[in-house]
Amino acid sequence: MADPAAPDPAAPGLGTLTWLPATDRPDLLGPPVAAALAGLAGPAWVAEIGDDLADTAAFTEAYGVPLAASANCVVVAARRAGETTLAACLVLATSRADVNGLVRRHLGARKASFAPQDVAVSETGMAYGGITPVGLPAAWPLLVDAAVAAADLVVVGSGTRGSKLAVPGPVLAALPTAEVLEGLGQPLPTEPPTPPPAQPLRLDRAPDDSDIGWGERPATGDDDRRYLENRPPHWGSD
Repeated sequence: MADPAAPDPAAPGLGTLTWLPATDRPDLLGPPVAAALAGLAGPAWVAEIGDDLADTAAFTEAYGVPLAASANCVVVAARRAGETTLAACLVLATSRADVNGLVRRHLGARKASFAPQDVAVSETGMAYGGITPVGLPAAWPLLVDAAVAAADLVVVGSGTRGSKLAVPGPVLAALPTAEVLEGLGQPLPTEPPTPPPAQPLRLDRAPDDSDIGWGERPATGDDDRRYLENRPPHWGSD
């Protein structure tokens, strides 16, 4: 727990935002997040943002915070023997959580996937797009990528879409149910290769491509000749 008598360290200089001690602005936080601040092992700051700019890509562009300084917290549903348990994963925004690989194996699950949006919101008490590792349900495992744990400062959600938290990586790694995993965050897939340019339509014909269909003869102007040639043997001859 942070020492309340210790002076607050300098506010971070991340992007164009004004960062304030999170304990000074509980009104900017989701209720579970505000309640959990007292249990943090270090400082946390909060900055107000536009509700429509909470998603990582929009936030990064609007406020000039490097993508590598942000982390995403995702809720995972792990299933085994007909039972489903929930957990959270925290990875840098430059990576994606290895949900059906490392996460599934670590949780001992038969299958693991992202939890549905309505489940994530109802179980955390936080807004979708603002889910954060601070204030998660006490029974949930929190899997933290080693790169997040080693970061000097990480921007995460605040429980609402109207603000962001900035928290030192070691502080997040020290949360009560946190487990640091190497390789939890996998590189984002690269862009698909550009397809080759379309080939121009060829107008020349193959040797057997003609207006004469299969079994047809070229027009000769003598229709009776064709019928005579194809007459049955019992017709006799002229």
